[in-house]
Amino acid sequence: MGLRELAAPFVVPGPSGVAVRDRLKQLTAGDEKVLHLVGDHLGALAARDLKARCGAGLEHDSDQWAARKRALTPESSSRWAGSITKATHDQWALTRRGQLAHIQSLEAGVRTIAHRLSLPVGEKGSRKVPGGYRSKREWHAKARRLHVLADRLEVARAEREAGRVRVVRGGKRLLNTRHHLDTAQLTEERWRERWQAERRFLQADGESGKRYGNETIRVSPDGEVSIKLPAPLAHLANAPHGRYVLAARVCFAHRGEQWRDRVTAHRAVAYRIHEDTARGRWYLTASWTIPPVKTVPLSAARAHGVVGVDTNADHLAAWRLDAHGNPVGAPRRFDYDLTGTAEHRDAQVRHALIRLLHWAKRHSLAIAVEDLDFTAETTREKHGRNKRFRKLISGMPVARLRARLVAMAAELGITVIAVDPAYTSRWGAQHWQQPLTTTTRKTTRHDAAAVAIGRRALGHPIRRRTAPPPAHRSDEQGHRTVQARPGTPGREGNRPRIPGPRTRSVLPGRGANAVNQNAQHRSGRPAEHEPWQQDSLPLSP
Repeated sequence: MGLRELAAPFVVPGPSGVAVRDRLKQLTAGDEKVLHLVGDHLGALAARDLKARCGAGLEHDSDQWAARKRALTPESSSRWAGSITKATHDQWALTRRGQLAHIQSLEAGVRTIAHRLSLPVGEKGSRKVPGGYRSKREWHAKARRLHVLADRLEVARAEREAGRVRVVRGGKRLLNTRHHLDTAQLTEERWRERWQAERRFLQADGESGKRYGNETIRVSPDGEVSIKLPAPLAHLANAPHGRYVLAARVCFAHRGEQWRDRVTAHRAVAYRIHEDTARGRWYLTASWTIPPVKTVPLSAARAHGVVGVDTNADHLAAWRLDAHGNPVGAPRRFDYDLTGTAEHRDAQVRHALIRLLHWAKRHSLAIAVEDLDFTAETTREKHGRNKRFRKLISGMPVARLRARLVAMAAELGITVIAVDPAYTSRWGAQHWQQPLTTTTRKTTRHDAAAVAIGRRALGHPIRRRTAPPPAHRSDEQGHRTVQARPGTPGREGNRPRIPGPRTRSVLPGRGANAVNQNAQHRSGRPAEHEPWQQDSLPLSP
């Protein structure tokens, strides 16, 4: 089977938005009570609106959207109604994308099982194509599973064509936790608190030109937070125009100056208030869009070399390469631990990335990464009983790391180059692992893969030399090495003679014309047309 066509490297565009978060400290009991009442009331309206949107299906249009907004306005406000309907639309669109991904996963599983069932029992497969099943018992079990997946696929396709989606406000995982409270180490009361907190609605989109960029949840430059109360809760206001001012003040430590500049200029900023029931804390998240960062040309990103990065389940393997594709210095390893909570995993990824970015920043280098997508690799049917490998692939933080890397690199002004991930680990180990291993340094397979990724980003082939050797000695064969380009100065020069046992006895001036092609007796050179006379042969007596 031939090699698949490789995609060309490209510069990854920068992020399109920014989100910062700060804790709402020193909230009074009255503040928390108001936040609970407002969030529960708006959450009930959001649930009702989501039901109406899902019921409309594919026939929904702008007129129905306006009708939904008009129905919500008397019980909240026009701006709260706009935020609720927009959030509902985004949730429905996200569910449709997840539905399509589920259908594609089922199709991949059906294709894999059908292929393996068509093979004889016990037939071995290759790295790219799985073989037959190991026993008749497994073959029979997979034949039954094929019918189960086919039925699920038929149902999923019918639901997608009808525009039917399944959404759980608060999260399906948390809903299922209700039936396993002992395993989750939660009481029913604690679970109920988390469930209500997840179903509350306290978010509002910004609007440019309005005071401080948001009329619904307003945050002044000095950190004062005020909320526009819905109409049924207007009697709780402690400020004019039906607003409630919280006792807490916010001060964004990260990107605080950017946020302050936006609210001072009355530019749109979206806010979201949510409660962490496990810690008993309230947080405010501010977000806004930013203009797309101008992409650096690929040639400019390659000018000084790159840092090749190989992503693994527990660490990032990195190696610095110069502009010619040669490894420089020693490889680097940036470890992270992806066990524990989501906040812990995210912090581990950010900590590893910031060390990588600071290292690349010191040398003014771009970062080369693989454009990974394990959607097809994580399917249960492709790798069969190899649960360890499936768990390894599923645990790699591909999407989270990619999003974090792009955002953090743009903040530091570092260019990110994405390359095709095909064969990087295999070819890197084949061509670079052994040559880079010394008596004091053991090069791992991941280090060699980082070199392969960096060379592909620079436009060089991964292998160190072209093969096979030339068929004949004619000049048209060209040079075997691919390290030096045709326009490189000194490419045709003599190699430096290093004193030693092999060169100590060489006479002075010997080899001076080694690179002078005109002095050689070769086809097409002036020396070929010089007068030539054969010496007389000695005659034996």
